[in-house]
Amino acid sequence: MQQLPLAISQGAAPEFDNFVAGPNAEALTRVRELAAGALGERIVYLWGASGSGRSHLLRAAGRANPALVVADDVETLEPAAQQALFVAINEARDGGPGVLVAGDKPPAQLALRADLRSRLAWGLVYQLLPIGDEDKARHLKTLAAERGLQLSDDIVGYLLTRLPRDMTSLRAVLEVLDRYSLMRKKALTLSLVREALGQEFLGGQPRER
Repeated sequence: MQQLPLAISQGAAPEFDNFVAGPNAEALTRVRELAAGALGERIVYLWGASGSGRSHLLRAAGRANPALVVADDVETLEPAAQQALFVAINEARDGGPGVLVAGDKPPAQLALRADLRSRLAWGLVYQLLPIGDEDKARHLKTLAAERGLQLSDDIVGYLLTRLPRDMTSLRAVLEVLDRYSLMRKKALTLSLVREALGQEFLGGQPRER
């Protein structure tokens, strides 16, 4: 049997419209407004664990408004970059370009210079919370329908149980399933999904929920 290579493309570029907001709807709204120049506050800081969607929002905002000052993974910034961000925040408060920053912790817990930590807390601060399974399932079914695929509840449950649960990974897996379905000229069933992904990709064991 032909083995489908799991070479996955980058997929759709991050946009506001393909961000699954779930409990983060307010953060999405405020970042949209910042990118559109319609937010009174000029500084927005997002924090959350890997896979929470903070990088997606930063990239979407940067595409929508290239003038924005955008800094991701702020906890990794070297001293020179910290100084540049410090200056950008001061300029934003004086009418300069807006600043959108993301990190893995709230401002007070970042291992950055103290004056930068305090300035990151000047504006709006949002923790990005994990997306629930219902939102993920609904989004996966929507993406599948756009490709002409139908995902049954058992397939969706299998994907959410056995695979990485961030939306980027799930979208990528859906692309693999789409190609495999076309190659085999069969509709997606649970057995076909198992065949497409293979035990090598799944690691043979369920992933923790």
